[in-house]
Amino acid sequence: MEKSLAMLDDRSRTMRWPAFAVALLSVLAVAAQPRAETIDTPAKHALLIDHASGMILLDKESDVPMPPASMSKLMTVYMVFRALKEGHLKLDDVMHVSEKAWKMGGSKMFVEVGSEISVHDLLLGVIVQSGNDACVVLAEGMAGSEEAFAERMNAEAKSIGLQNSNFVNASGWPDPNHLMSARDLVRLAEHLITEFPNYYEMFAIKEFTYNKIRQGNRNPLLYKNVGADGLKTGHTEGSGYGLVASAVSDGRRLTLVLNGLESVNQRSRESTRLLNWGFRNFGNYQLFKAGETVTGGLTWLGDEETVPLVLERPLTVTLARVARKEMKVSVVYDGPIPTPIQKGAEVARLRVEAPDTPTIERPLVAGADVGRLGLAGRLWSALMQLLLGSAAPAPGAT
Repeated sequence: MEKSLAMLDDRSRTMRWPAFAVALLSVLAVAAQPRAETIDTPAKHALLIDHASGMILLDKESDVPMPPASMSKLMTVYMVFRALKEGHLKLDDVMHVSEKAWKMGGSKMFVEVGSEISVHDLLLGVIVQSGNDACVVLAEGMAGSEEAFAERMNAEAKSIGLQNSNFVNASGWPDPNHLMSARDLVRLAEHLITEFPNYYEMFAIKEFTYNKIRQGNRNPLLYKNVGADGLKTGHTEGSGYGLVASAVSDGRRLTLVLNGLESVNQRSRESTRLLNWGFRNFGNYQLFKAGETVTGGLTWLGDEETVPLVLERPLTVTLARVARKEMKVSVVYDGPIPTPIQKGAEVARLRVEAPDTPTIERPLVAGADVGRLGLAGRLWSALMQLLLGSAAPAPGAT
């Protein structure tokens, strides 16, 4: 059974219609609208998603493992943030700088061998200055060795759903076995944003001075008017130029990963272009709040004619703005729903469809207990069905 929610404003009438009348309601009739602009990118790997809905706006080779370069430092930062949140570390704890950390090449915080550095400063050394040396100090301070820390990174990555990642070191230093996918980088960014809002603010810091050396944040979007507040750039000869970025405009957050670009300038231009495109061409629409009754479902031989169909979690959808008027929202279930019905049981599905958009389905649960009629009630219902056709048909009929 499918019920178009175009009819929900007249619920009292709709609920009393016999099942054969509501089995297939007509959908919204609207004029054809122009489709959303499509877009491509010169990046070898790309993924752009809406934070609230999870809707994918752009996907290019996002599940293919790739050299992530310094973008994988986000996993090191995640490990530190989690330890801080769980009380295993404090920002003013200090860590010792080993000779290995001091000798690290590439981008550096410029630590001094034998010195002691606070976790707070080491985090800024990683986030703002992209210090490979700071990553090694953190890894050795937390796990004893960088190799042991990488093992912890891999275990934690699996626990948060990173499916195409393997870490060999804490910094993203080139290694053929050190890999991440664009989708995993987006997932990791989303965890950093949602799990650690207080610490996440560090990603928006534009410069940091350590050892009398001032360095600016390498994230080009922080210096542009696109609402960016993170996260991390990356570059090696094997990976090309990449970026994990997140930005907010009018209360709406987009998260972007690009990799395999040819230059710093191309990375800056392309990330700006794609974020602006995502904000301009798509919008978020809140359809239902958590716990809201969507409609009522017809019951079979119940002591109530209908059961409330409830969406347990809030539902926000991201649609191309030109496709908004063509959106169809419907409720689907095998009906009438046999009784007894227990509150909280999944009894139906909410379906959202729009042009050029994957169909969205969410479970609907019973908002109340509905008992089964006694013998006399069942006989009366059967008699009414026989004489008038006004009672619900047998379970499973459509």
